Amino acid sequence: MPTVYATAPRDVAADLASFLVDERLAACVNVVDCESFYRWDGQVHAGEEEAVLFAKTTDERYPELKSRLEAEHPDDVPCIERFDEADVLDSYAGWVADEVP
Repeated sequence: MPTVYATAPRDVAADLASFLVDERLAACVNVVDCESFYRWDGQVHAGEEEAVLFAKTTDERYPELKSRLEAEHPDDVPCIERFDEADVLDSYAGWVADEVP
């Protein structure tokens, strides 16, 4: 069961999370406010207000989640990373599988 880590501007993070759950690409998405520091086009951006999205999905639906999230995301180069869970509570993994057919 992969967890997808993504960042997004705060003003669109809730819409992206709802989209992923509504489309059954994720069983659950946690949205956490954060400040980001990064280099873009040769300039350092410090303290940019963003949100982190943690989306729980299945191996089978991950490719579509990744593709659709990239298409819906407002950034030119969105941060979308996959983390594979090595140890997940069986009942939780079962719930995700039920919610993301």
